Parts: sequence; structure tokens; C-alpha cells
Amino acid sequence: MSTCTKLMVICFVLTGFLMPHSYASADTNRVIFFTPYSRISVPPGESVDYTIDVINKTDEVKDLNIAVTGLPSQWSYTVKSGGWNIKRLSVLPGEEESIKLNVTVPLRVKKGRYDFSVWDGVDTSLPLSIYVSEEGTFKTEFDTDQANMEGQASSTFTFKATLRNQTAEKQLFAFRSQAPRGWKVAFKVDYKQVTSAEIEANSTKDITIEIDPPDQAEAGSYKIPVAASAGGTNAKLELEVVITGSYDMEFTTPSGLLSSRITAGNEKRLELVVRNTGSSELKNIKFSSSKPREWEVVFEPENLDVLAPGNSETIYANIKAPRKAIAGDYVTNLTAKTPEVNKEVAFRISVRTPLLIGWLGVVIILAAIGVVYYLFRKYGRR
Repeated sequence: MSTCTKLMVICFVLTGFLMPHSYASADTNRVIFFTPYSRISVPPGESVDYTIDVINKTDEVKDLNIAVTGLPSQWSYTVKSGGWNIKRLSVLPGEEESIKLNVTVPLRVKKGRYDFSVWDGVDTSLPLSIYVSEEGTFKTEFDTDQANMEGQASSTFTFKATLRNQTAEKQLFAFRSQAPRGWKVAFKVDYKQVTSAEIEANSTKDITIEIDPPDQAEAGSYKIPVAASAGGTNAKLELEVVITGSYDMEFTTPSGLLSSRITAGNEKRLELVVRNTGSSELKNIKFSSSKPREWEVVFEPENLDVLAPGNSETIYANIKAPRKAIAGDYVTNLTAKTPEVNKEVAFRISVRTPLLIGWLGVVIILAAIGVVYYLFRKYGRR
């Protein structure tokens, strides 16, 4: 065989091998499924949305049965086109359509790779993979960004919390708390007080927790456990309230009587009692008065440095009425004040004129009567 003949044979053989491979690799006379995202990583409970182009490269209309195969039975999916759920799709020759595939990963799922395919029912399929990035759970989460607050016992402490239903079903959660005796705990959803709340699967709801301690709660730190439970799932949240103490006091007389008498120009010494009825120390208690014009009020002592809870102190207010005061009732306001709290009492004082002035008035009246009598006797006969 000549060299030229050998070359022709080799070219024929090579052509015979290459031509079929080139034909097989061409996308003619077939249907193609295409999406740019064929492998996606998501956490449990997430939904994955695919946009898949269905390309008809044949010269005839293709009526395709769209199916998803290989997904675990607990997973769910929908196939839509034009806003409708579909199972069949027709594509004109040389044209393309798009379908939307939504795959929902369940909450209770193992970490790992899951392979499945979109199939046309004949010979075209699109392999897809979802990698679940972490182990799935069947649980509830109850948390807050601010778990502790500080204030007086008279305050109401408001906590903002979030309740997450990380189960595959809608749940009705009941709320409960373990507060100390005398404390009040209220749960609110959408500004309404509730004892339970319904939450959809894999959803959250904002919960407001209001804690009202007793007014006489002692200063200190208090732990308030709260919980939400439904069926086989529950979650707990521990809140902390720090009481700085309550501030309150009484300011009165030993008998409670808030009235007295005084003679114009004289001084009255009033005994007063200031009592700490709160749960914190009262410091720098100052005494002041609001009095009628030209009256004088002096406190003994003028202030108290500190008064412990439950204790009381006796002070005195020396009140002096002016000499020219007209007889009648007068009101003097006495105040005990600290930076945290103040108390005011209205003290009514009846003013009497001095005895000498009274007798002088009697003498003047008698003298006037005498003058009238004298004039009557002298001029009455005429």
C-alpha cells in the first residue's frame, strides 16, 4: 500500500470517529433544562428558589411532564410558571419557557448534601444539589437583647423579647413566670395582655414582658424566670431586676392633728415627726415653709443628714405670728424634702388677739356707752 493510500485510510478512520462525537455533543433536536445555580448551601428551614429555563431545540412542539425526583419525603416543593402551579409545560419549536421551582428544607434535617433532579418525563433532566449547612432542630427559642434592668421598687420594668417557633408546625405557646411572692408579671402581644400566643411554623413573634415589683421590695437583685411552652417544645428566659429601693416618707405630728392656736405676737412650738416609709435610706432631708406675710417659721434641726428605712425622727417648728395679726385662721405649709421625694403638710393656725387688747376693747366700748349716756342725760331734757 502506497503512502498516499495509507494517509487516506487514516483520515477516513479519524473522520468516522470524530463526526459521531461532534453530533452527540451538539444540542440539536432535544430539550434542555438550564439554571445558573445548581448547587446551593442553606440552613435548616430555609426555602430555595430556582429559575429554570426550558429550551426546545427541536422542530416540533414539546409537551413536557415536569417532575422533581430524588427529594426526601419530608421535603416539600412547588413548580410554577406564569404564577400557576404546573405539572405539564408546552414549548414551541425553537422557543424557551421558564419555570419557578421552590424547595423548602425542613427544620428537622441532618447536615449534609442532598441531590435531586428536575425531569421532563422522557430523557431530559437537570441535576441539582442542596447542601444543608448545619444540623436541624425541633425547638423553640425565647430571647431578649436586654435581660436586666435597674430601678426603684415603684417602677414597672418592661422587657422586649422574641419567641421563635423553630418547629415544622403552628404552635400555641402558653406563658408562665416564677416571680417572687407579691410581684406581678404580664405578657403582651400587639399591645394586648395575653396568657398564650399562636405562632406559625418557622416564624417569630415579639413579646412584651412587664414586671411590677411590690412598692416595698427591698433593694437587691431579683431573678425572674419566664417560659413559653407548647406540646413537646418549650423555651425559658431568665430576666433580672435590680431594685435600688423605694423612696417615701411621712411628715406629720405625733397625733396626726394639723391645727393649733396662737396669740398674735406670740410663738408656738410644734412637734413634728418625719418617718422613712420606703426601703432605702433618705439622705439630706431639708425642711422649709410657705407662710403668711410677716410670719416666722424656724425648724429645729434645719435638716437631717440620713434617715434609715423604718426609722423616724422628731423635729420642731417654731412658728411666730406678727403682733398686728388679725384674729382668724391662717394656713402655713411645712415641707420635708430630699432629692428623691418630698412631703408637704398644710397646718391651720387660729390667731387670737392678746388679753390686754381684749380688755382695752371692752374699756373702749364701756367708755363709748358712758359718753352716749352722759350726752343723753345732759341734752335729753331739752
